[in-house]
Amino acid sequence: MSTPTPHIDCHAGAFARTVLMPGDPQRAKYIADNFLQDVQQVNSVRGMLGYTGTYQGRRISVMGSGMGMPSIGIYSFELFSFYGVERIIRIGSCGAYSADLDLYDVIIADEAWSESSFARTQGVSDTDVLAATPDLVAELESHAQALHIDYVKTRIHSSDVFYRQNFDDYKTIRDQHGCQAVEMEAFALFANAQATNKQAACVLTVSDSLVTHEATTSDEREKAFTNMMQIALQMAD
Repeated sequence: MSTPTPHIDCHAGAFARTVLMPGDPQRAKYIADNFLQDVQQVNSVRGMLGYTGTYQGRRISVMGSGMGMPSIGIYSFELFSFYGVERIIRIGSCGAYSADLDLYDVIIADEAWSESSFARTQGVSDTDVLAATPDLVAELESHAQALHIDYVKTRIHSSDVFYRQNFDDYKTIRDQHGCQAVEMEAFALFANAQATNKQAACVLTVSDSLVTHEATTSDEREKAFTNMMQIALQMAD
């Protein structure tokens, strides 16, 4: 039986219980091509590629979310509400707010702070801090430790604006709200998990630093963040 939604067009059961969501659909394709077996492409609507396969014999899906909270808000809500998905783990890039973070460092986000109105508009919460699902955070930490991959667990900033006009805003956000890095999607994902009574988490790789101005290339962001990918892939079930 087909259960298409406006942004995902596939049959019921096409997605695994756990979905990894990079922002870039090409990163989803890279993961499917290089890490999964018995892969099937399950979505291509609007170029937002989605795949389902197995990792070490366990079923898992990977699909792009696009950039920003409205985009991941649409895709994660449809997956949670109409396709039987129970857990979504965002795997993305982030900018470092702290000099203690280097390029390629892995972050497991336990909370996201945001100025966004997403959670309030969604009817979930008036707070500006949302938490990842604690059990998923603990599971990701356990997998990272088993793989001997260093990571930092911290609060992150989910921003609505990539090209912020006042560049030094990040210092205030870091110091007042305890955010060590910035990305653009996790807050909305955590809100949708609460709205649908599902689970969500976020694993990030530092792609650039607002402190040192170092940065990775777009190709590196797509293909070189393998530590983050390997941690998240252990969530296959």
